[in-house]
Amino acid sequence: MSSLRPFHPLDLLRLNLANLDVLTENYDISFYLSYLAKWPTLMSVMESSQGKIMGYIMGKAEGTAKDWHGHVTAVTVAPDYRRLGLAKTMMDELERVTTSVYNGYFVDLYVRVSNEIAIRMYEGMGYSVYRTVVEYYSSGSGGGGGGGGGGKVGAEGEADEDAYDMRKPMPRDKRRKSVRENGREVRVLPHEVW
Repeated sequence: MSSLRPFHPLDLLRLNLANLDVLTENYDISFYLSYLAKWPTLMSVMESSQGKIMGYIMGKAEGTAKDWHGHVTAVTVAPDYRRLGLAKTMMDELERVTTSVYNGYFVDLYVRVSNEIAIRMYEGMGYSVYRTVVEYYSSGSGGGGGGGGGGKVGAEGEADEDAYDMRKPMPRDKRRKSVRENGREVRVLPHEVW
């Protein structure tokens, strides 16, 4: 049994199980707290009946005009709790809040092009690739974040990696202008992304 609840600052001391994954970005405490202060309704945790954090999601509202949207900064589930639908539950809540609280046109997220399992999961939730952000993830970074490495090669000889900007239209986007058919072919540089 698990329950979805709002993220609390003390949860930062209990994220280890969920953050022990090479594809999960680990942020410093001030980053989490800044999100919690600005967008508390877009941060949730999944907690087991024993009080263990099984996963969490953090997001924000950003953009202007027709680009006003919810953004998934991080969603992660501890390895022992995967394939139980927890990520979908957390994503559904973020989408609900994006619609009901922020009245966003869409929800977006970034995912490494090599993370095929996550891409399939997001596609199963109704997300599609809007564009490819060239060299968004630096070779030394984990799963989230990014910002473009500019073609550098990391210490292990790994080149920077592209990201897919995946989007799902919300009810406000009645004409579905926030999505496109050929997103994998549309390539942009990190500085071209707001």
